[in-house]
Amino acid sequence: MDLNIKRKSTKVAVTGSRVENYPHDLQMYKVPPIEDISLHEFETLALERLALLRSLAAATTLKGHRIYSAEWTECILGDLKTEGLKYYIKLCEKSSCGTTEADLDARRKDHIAHFILRLAYCRTEELRRWFVARESELFKMRFIAMRTTEAVDQFFKQNNLCYESISEEEKLNIMPFLRESTPHSNLESLKFYKVRFYEVLDLVRVRKVYLSGGYAYIPHTDFVSVLSAQYRKHLKQSLAIACHHLGEIEQDERLVSLLKGLHQSYAGNDYSDTKAMVPIESLDSLSTKSFPLCMRQLHEYLRSAHHLKHGGRLQYGLFLKGIGVTLEDSLRFWREEFTKIMDGDKFDKQYAYNIRYNYGKEGSKRNYSPYSCMKVISTAVGAGDCHGCPYRHCDTTVLKNRLQGYGFDNQATYDIVEMAKKGHYQIACSKYFDSVHNIELGLGINHPNQYFEESQKIIKGEVKVENKPIVKTEPMVKKEAVKSIEEMDLDEIGEWNED
Repeated sequence: MDLNIKRKSTKVAVTGSRVENYPHDLQMYKVPPIEDISLHEFETLALERLALLRSLAAATTLKGHRIYSAEWTECILGDLKTEGLKYYIKLCEKSSCGTTEADLDARRKDHIAHFILRLAYCRTEELRRWFVARESELFKMRFIAMRTTEAVDQFFKQNNLCYESISEEEKLNIMPFLRESTPHSNLESLKFYKVRFYEVLDLVRVRKVYLSGGYAYIPHTDFVSVLSAQYRKHLKQSLAIACHHLGEIEQDERLVSLLKGLHQSYAGNDYSDTKAMVPIESLDSLSTKSFPLCMRQLHEYLRSAHHLKHGGRLQYGLFLKGIGVTLEDSLRFWREEFTKIMDGDKFDKQYAYNIRYNYGKEGSKRNYSPYSCMKVISTAVGAGDCHGCPYRHCDTTVLKNRLQGYGFDNQATYDIVEMAKKGHYQIACSKYFDSVHNIELGLGINHPNQYFEESQKIIKGEVKVENKPIVKTEPMVKKEAVKSIEEMDLDEIGEWNED
């Protein structure tokens, strides 16, 4: 049988309505989509867009890259590659006006996903600030990625932006001044625009532009300073309008439920299926070496009190399932602990069912996933509970004493506690990871099982990590004049990016 089937090429140019709707990789998102899509695609596009925006935030706040630097861009593109989001890689690497099937499909997904997240993030001021900051970063990143003047000119034309570049003759006349004031190489190859100086005050403030007669002469690579202010203003107004119209979709409970919880959704590996096999005899050792603090404290409490409340059993039990503890071992582990304070019949009647339920062997028989960081952080914690996120739910003094009890030095303890006090719980977890492994990795932690997985890779030598021991500095030295990126809240970071 001949199985030589030719695959459809995506490099063939196409024509039609999609070409008219999506003529350029970069969009100002002024016209909402009107096509029908399935609920599955709706959710998929939303989560993929969310993964992109979170990658933008993590590249700066968690991994410490200077925004818009080559390292920052490479970090984001690497995350997108890991997530398998090829169409976002294409849009972020090199904006163009191509008309291939792949070009149009990527732009369509980008367009729809942006408007879905508008609905999800228009609900509160805090959500709106985060969304505007991240989308502004993405817009700048993609504009900077335009490699050809043709793409820039086409973008201006399609968005009715009345800016014209200066002539080559005028550029040659002022070239000596451009070289002194414009921090770019190969100025001869750049296209320059003449705009009113008040449209690029951010460049004027840092003296990175040539001024003459009330006009600023900026290269196309810096023109994003003009556009981003317009885009940011447009986006804020659009979010306010979207919030006003939210009531129109409240009749669809499926959409309402998805949109309300989207900002807390985890878009990475759900760790519901693992090929690893972890014996319960190694849990004590692993808890000190490879458990995040939230799971370490649950393990320690279980060992000392021989019992956990329902919330703790659920959070810790699913985590153990995710790292590779089998159902049989899990039943044995919990039974051995609980029967130290109760008889076996009580355990079998009141607790064994829930353990089997977590593994999909009872009830609806779903394969339940371990909790992500956002789920752990947002979970309700009552008096006497020991689950949840210790960086959020623990008293500062209790957290500090616990870290010192683990042998953390004063500086590491201070850094972790400060991040927790500022509400940067995942950054605090990242610093805890670095302290436990005596490195300075700045890993973005989004899931307790991700923490365990990355820790095991380091311990087993499966990944090469530069030997960067944590620098010990005098603790609790505060610099009041300048804030670091990690000390800023989300809106401050967004505003600082504009500068």
